[in-house]
Amino acid sequence: MSFLLDFAHRLEDSAIGSAIAEGRFAFPILEGTHLIGLSVAVGLLFLTDLRLLGLFLPEVPVRTLHRQLQPYILGGFALIIVAGVLVSFSEAASLVVSPPWPFKFAFMALAGLNAAYFEFVIARRPDALPDRGPLPLPVRAAGFASLSLWVLVIICGRLIPYMPQWS
Repeated sequence: MSFLLDFAHRLEDSAIGSAIAEGRFAFPILEGTHLIGLSVAVGLLFLTDLRLLGLFLPEVPVRTLHRQLQPYILGGFALIIVAGVLVSFSEAASLVVSPPWPFKFAFMALAGLNAAYFEFVIARRPDALPDRGPLPLPVRAAGFASLSLWVLVIICGRLIPYMPQWS
């Protein structure tokens, strides 16, 4: 843990970390960008997941919805990643000692694995995404897992400022 904390202090003391932490507008602009990316990416992902569960736009084929929303979802995730990494430079040491932080990243990793499995295994099956009727169980399970994991990521992310360290 001391290696990670030392590295976090070096990030904070870097030119980028200092500029973001000490600048008047850098941190709020980056934090706002992070939240806008989160709204776009996860909001549209939730719509996709609700469609996979059969709870939203059941008359719209999944492939059509997925194809139309995917560029916006990926663009939102690009904003999240860039802004999140930059914000973390300014507060790295407090992040690595916050109890929700490792859980947030574990849930993000699981959500990423779920998305990759859906994209590269489940969705490539010929009968996985029919235009009409109920979707197969693996498709619905992937949607439920995605929805659940991203809710947990957001909850853990919001807990970070309120649980600054293990006590």
